[in-house]
Amino acid sequence: MKLNKYSSKLTQDETLPASQAMIIGSGIPFEDLNKAFVGIGSTGFEGNPCNMHLTDLAALQKKSVQATNEIVGLLFNTIGVSDGITNGNDGMRYSLPSREIIADSIESIAGAHFYDGVIFTAGCDKNMPGAIMAMARLNRPSIMVYGGTINGGHYKGEKLNIVSAFEAYGKKLQGKISDEDYKEIIKNSCPGPGACGGMYTANTMATAIEAMGMSLPYSSSCPARSEEKKRECHNVGQYILNLLEKDIKPSDIITEKSIKNALKIITVLGGSTNAVLHMIAIARTMGIELTLTDIQNITDTTPLLADMKPSGKYLMEDLFKIGGVPAILKFMLKEGMIDGSCMTVTGKTIEENLKDLPGLPEGQDLLRPLSNPVKPEGHIQVLYGNIAKLGAVAKITGHEGEIFQGKAICFDNEADLNAGIHEGKVQAGHVVVIRYVGPKGGPGMPEMLKPTSAIIGAGLGDKVALITDGRFSGGTHGFVVGHVTPEAMEGGEIALVEDGDIILIDSIHNTIEAKVSEEEFNARRAKWKKPDYKVKSGYLWKYIKNVENASGGCLTDR
Repeated sequence: MKLNKYSSKLTQDETLPASQAMIIGSGIPFEDLNKAFVGIGSTGFEGNPCNMHLTDLAALQKKSVQATNEIVGLLFNTIGVSDGITNGNDGMRYSLPSREIIADSIESIAGAHFYDGVIFTAGCDKNMPGAIMAMARLNRPSIMVYGGTINGGHYKGEKLNIVSAFEAYGKKLQGKISDEDYKEIIKNSCPGPGACGGMYTANTMATAIEAMGMSLPYSSSCPARSEEKKRECHNVGQYILNLLEKDIKPSDIITEKSIKNALKIITVLGGSTNAVLHMIAIARTMGIELTLTDIQNITDTTPLLADMKPSGKYLMEDLFKIGGVPAILKFMLKEGMIDGSCMTVTGKTIEENLKDLPGLPEGQDLLRPLSNPVKPEGHIQVLYGNIAKLGAVAKITGHEGEIFQGKAICFDNEADLNAGIHEGKVQAGHVVVIRYVGPKGGPGMPEMLKPTSAIIGAGLGDKVALITDGRFSGGTHGFVVGHVTPEAMEGGEIALVEDGDIILIDSIHNTIEAKVSEEEFNARRAKWKKPDYKVKSGYLWKYIKNVENASGGCLTDR
């Protein structure tokens, strides 16, 4: 098999002497021009725990690639946006849109420079699906390396993570913790590099991508600081060489069956609702149609088994200690829950990868048996109704109950909602409506972790529900419904809800209804005026003009 199938178009074409001169000028010996070229990228940047160490991991990968003596490794970087830092402020508008920039930039550099393959290291929520989308577009041998999860923090005997910091604010407002404790929780919640520690969006997507076959075994569960993560980087060269030799591409790995495997492990582990957006986007980029109905079918037939944060008690580092994601996959394979015939980046199938790996140890209680699930069906529920005609996505783990009815209290932006919580406007029994924060209205469909954390911190987590055309962090828990489509900015019925309307959320029958007649909605619509978009130029303006709705995965290239 010719390894330099793409790069030879630059390096072996005698009509491109300037291209070759520039390649040599960048430090590549003339005699290496006949080798395969692999781009080794990352979203490494300073100022964010999820990404601060990724450039170092990429450097280890380059050494591994160069050690094969058959591949030239070429480092590159692209952007990342920290969800943790931007949550609760206008920076969050850039979070979901950054997924498209990441995908576009990886595609651009690998396509323009004729790389024969790609290794990409990502560490935050949108980085990983962005990388996989680019790999799907390019369809060249590729491996994703997860930057790894952060170690848990500690204060006064309590284990901390990023959500502890968010919820501390609500506790402080209610006088439940002192100013000193508040500061110490902030200081100790993120003790070093790695992505947010629970089964939040980063760990959810890393797990899904490993189950899908696009990263090496243990990649999603090895902590950022672990020797195992360094070992993964040291070994990645031989795996990308094997993929090049066998010409195994993303299209051989990302299939309808492997996507179902990914969706099932997301369900078993209680993963983030953001996975709905990202899995639809990945599938459709690969040319596979995936709908909300398909996701609901997985939910209906797959139980929630893991006791992991945000609703449970365990972090990703705890999962690593009991065998990591391979141990979960081995359990699922034994129980007939996944298809073991799917190809992976090892050049072997899921079943072959798991054959000699250890399973779950006796006595662990992170993952329950099928006979005693946390919830007999999945936690991600797709709801439809007169305020979500194209669908909405709820996260119902069983801790919140399955039905909620209450009076609406409406906010047209996150800042007003946060103020409303602080001022005591949000009361037990309310269905909190936050709108005009969708893909176009936000813009960028920002996460609502700050208000949900404030609600939890204020002791209202089991007493109110929250619905939005925005989305939720993987760290969110409580009775929450996001991705309401059509969004308010597009004239969706969520824009027409008024304070005091009775809203019924029923996750048993998968419905979300305002007790408002169609005639009344039509009368309100006649008076409704579409607000101005919040931006009129720059990248977010481009995003507004191109983004699909949430039920379509918020893609921008259709």
